[in-house]
Amino acid sequence: QVQLVESGGDSVQAGGSLKLSCAFSGLTANRKCMAWFRQAPEKQREGVAVISTTGAVKNYAWSVEGRFTILQDNAKNALYLQIDNLKPEDTAMYYCAAMEGDALCRLASPFHYWGQGTRVTVSS
Repeated sequence: QVQLVESGGDSVQAGGSLKLSCAFSGLTANRKCMAWFRQAPEKQREGVAVISTTGAVKNYAWSVEGRFTILQDNAKNALYLQIDNLKPEDTAMYYCAAMEGDALCRLASPFHYWGQGTRVTVSS
């Protein structure tokens, strides 16, 4: 059974930083595509960062480029999202997503597995 568990969300002031974590288990493929998505209240879910197991693919949504960094620790089965210079518009529930295989690893990929999310609230 595949499980993805996010943590690290918090309420912070604008300009601060957070590091979100995603611990995953049950993924059997050697190569995976993993991503972070977010959904703000009354808005559609938005992909913010994606990475392949090999690290050959690492892409960001234009809205977060330069402030978000996606990281992975394959030995620990962990995915991270470092968020710097937080802005009120970053307020959202953040989700970790995974797909086995990395042939078409991008934010628009059909991710099969999702976590329950961790909440980030940024005040001005």
